[in-house]
Amino acid sequence: MFGGLEYIPNKSPHLRKSGSRPVVFDIDSSELGNSSDEEFLLSKESNEMKGGSTALSSVAIVPSPLLLWRFKALLFFIWGFCCFKIEWDSVMRMSADLRDLFLYEAFLYYNPLLLVTMMVWLWGINLWVFAQSNIGYVKIFDLDQSHLTHREIWKCATWMTIIVPTSMTAYLYLYSHGEVLLAASQPVLLYAAILTTLIFPFDIFCLSSRFFFLRTVWRILFPLQAITFADFFLADIFTSMSKVFSDLERSVCRMVHRQVATIAWLEADSVCGSHSVTIPIALVLPYIFRLFQCLRQYKDTREKTSLLNALKYSTAVPVIFLSALKYHVSPEKWTNIYRSLWLSSSVLNSLYSFYWDITRDWDLSCFTRVFKFSKSHPVSDVLHGQKWVTIWVIGSNLVLRCTWTYKLSAHLRHNHLTVFAISILEMLRRFQWIFFRVEKESNKMNNSKSNTALSMTMSDLPIEEHNLLGSDARNV
Repeated sequence: MFGGLEYIPNKSPHLRKSGSRPVVFDIDSSELGNSSDEEFLLSKESNEMKGGSTALSSVAIVPSPLLLWRFKALLFFIWGFCCFKIEWDSVMRMSADLRDLFLYEAFLYYNPLLLVTMMVWLWGINLWVFAQSNIGYVKIFDLDQSHLTHREIWKCATWMTIIVPTSMTAYLYLYSHGEVLLAASQPVLLYAAILTTLIFPFDIFCLSSRFFFLRTVWRILFPLQAITFADFFLADIFTSMSKVFSDLERSVCRMVHRQVATIAWLEADSVCGSHSVTIPIALVLPYIFRLFQCLRQYKDTREKTSLLNALKYSTAVPVIFLSALKYHVSPEKWTNIYRSLWLSSSVLNSLYSFYWDITRDWDLSCFTRVFKFSKSHPVSDVLHGQKWVTIWVIGSNLVLRCTWTYKLSAHLRHNHLTVFAISILEMLRRFQWIFFRVEKESNKMNNSKSNTALSMTMSDLPIEEHNLLGSDARNV
């Protein structure tokens, strides 16, 4: 045991010290007497026992994750500063009367993509909180094993954060330097690249997640089957992004009619102008799709709650189309008749939606549990069990529900910066809505599992004991 060398079997790895380089020898019977090999093995083992300096020196030096993160953050900061500097210099080269109009057109192309990027960042935060809080979102959304984690979602959002502003910077720079055709190609190439990546049929770029998203969108557009949680959940998010779809419609319309980087955006009554009838149609479509989903749920379940929910989404239709009438009726008729109707429908839609969020979507019974992480965390310590969390969520939801009407009203969208700010606030409202809506669904699934387990346990009991327990329960 302690003396001599132990022979190593044929085709077996040589036992080595942890951390040393792998050395595999196939020793046949003819090699057992080879003293040079034995001396090599002895010297090798002695060197490793002395400190293994040779092994350590051969290991590649890998930088720490913190150092890599700081280096990436520095590169991101430098990139952001360069983009801002180029955009500022490009805008300053334009004349004062053309500057605001051109910025509005550039904002029209890139505003929806920036909002989508923000929503992807927020969705990654949602998934992170669900994972920390032991919320089984994988089962809730019926995801497969290859679903994207919150880290992968953030990687996608990081690339979107880099690509979209870079394209916008190139657009402003090329136009300010007289390269109109090259400038006009920038948003076209960006939109084409995003669409191609989304529908790419090969097993790259997260194929299963892209397929799941596209399949869910198809089920939203054509609710001919039973509505799942993922179906109406994504449709609800789309209602918060109705302004995104409206701007996408106008952007694609300009690209198709070759109006990018032209003076055509000054014409409000043109094919793709601000008075086009397609704008209110694009705004109302997410609500129509959600309305059809509620009707489909009523057909399957015969629950009157689905009809009341459908009524909530129908209240958004008058808000959108009464606002659009301002561009198609006389100012006197708008002021005397349609304006009061628009205000009334706006108040009804806001209050009804707020009531439904509090009483139906959130149920007020799960407000502070979602932030209790499985492990101790500063976010959990600050938010869990605090009354101000409930007050903040209810108050902010009410205020943002009311301001959301501003974005649905086409005749109030002349100030694009104000509308953009309200769109960001609506994204944040939907972001906090997701926490409590998913947590309520998680509680519902857990309760159903508990009831199923209890019924199975009761069914396993003998009939006499089951009747005895039943009689005791009735007496109590």
